[in-house]
Amino acid sequence: MARYTESTCKLCRREGEKLFLKGERCYTSKCALTKRGYAPGQHGQGRKKTSEYGVHLRAKQKTRRYYGVLEKQFRGYFDAAAASKGITGEELLKTLETRLDNVVYRLNLATSRAEARQLVIHGHYTVNGKKVNIPSYIVKAGDVIAVKDKSKSSEKFKAITEIAGSKVVPSWLEADKENLKGKVVSLPTREEIDLQVNETLIVEFYSK
Repeated sequence: MARYTESTCKLCRREGEKLFLKGERCYTSKCALTKRGYAPGQHGQGRKKTSEYGVHLRAKQKTRRYYGVLEKQFRGYFDAAAASKGITGEELLKTLETRLDNVVYRLNLATSRAEARQLVIHGHYTVNGKKVNIPSYIVKAGDVIAVKDKSKSSEKFKAITEIAGSKVVPSWLEADKENLKGKVVSLPTREEIDLQVNETLIVEFYSK
């Protein structure tokens, strides 16, 4: 499957805020946005007037990049949300938030969504006791996500525990740090999703 292969730090600089795409590095002085707080490219430091279309586009791109989803899949999530009975924008964010790779990250079982995606693909996690290696797998309320027993003692997960173990876990999840697992207590509400974006702009972007 195609993936974005260029510098991820450029994505944060383009959106003008931290998307926390590189884990622990984003919290240090090495963060590219801290060093160069302007958009990448030759004209990155120039003052630009953003059109209405540009505002809508940036909201969509920011959300897509935050969760590490490519355009085709993101559009698929939007279409499914639009066909649901709920509020389209909120249903879209709820779907993105309940992807397995995001939940693994939220439970501090990986230091970034990119790392979570890679570790899921390599089969390091289980859902309700069964191995799941699909990052886009959508979890449900009551699901238990855990690191496989064979993986718990690895140096990789020891490092992850040291780096991410103390970070706050969202209220819709319940983490068991000692046993490297967590439970989906309920599906997230919009108030429990900390992404600072106006999802209505995404709906308007695709509705034009």
